[in-house]
Amino acid sequence: MPLHECFILLGSNMGDRSLLLEEARMQIAKKAGKILQSSGIYETAAWGKESQPSFLNQVLVIGTSLHPEPLMQTLLSIEVEMGRIREEKMGPRTIDIDILFYDELVHNSETLIVPHPLLQLRRFVLLPLSEINPSKMHPLLKQTIEHLLANCNDPLTVEKTESFIHNH
Repeated sequence: MPLHECFILLGSNMGDRSLLLEEARMQIAKKAGKILQSSGIYETAAWGKESQPSFLNQVLVIGTSLHPEPLMQTLLSIEVEMGRIREEKMGPRTIDIDILFYDELVHNSETLIVPHPLLQLRRFVLLPLSEINPSKMHPLLKQTIEHLLANCNDPLTVEKTESFIHNH
């Protein structure tokens, strides 16, 4: 079965954030697809709802045989297993897993929008994306990640905390 290239964003701002990102990577590798690339890990102040702890974020590229909707269901089930409770929109979370891109697909359903509709507005998404693939073209906006990052107005500071070497 052909593998689809999927870019995924991990985020955590509760508990041992580094450990939670590591656990999410292990669960994704086990249930969703092979991790092909991992960005460094970046720390960012909370976006949208600022009165909460800062986030650690990381972008992964996985090769998956799952179609977009079943992939999203798998990622949501990993969030739940890892203690994610959706009490408030944009509230603190143990783990947040978002699909940013799925091949060159443009998909819009009640449960999933791909590419992620806000990725071009968020520096904490664009920086790790740019680290992995600056020339990746956004299938709707027809601009590269590098160009979107250069034109991003998000004022939040995003700092690389650790380089991540991924060996599998």
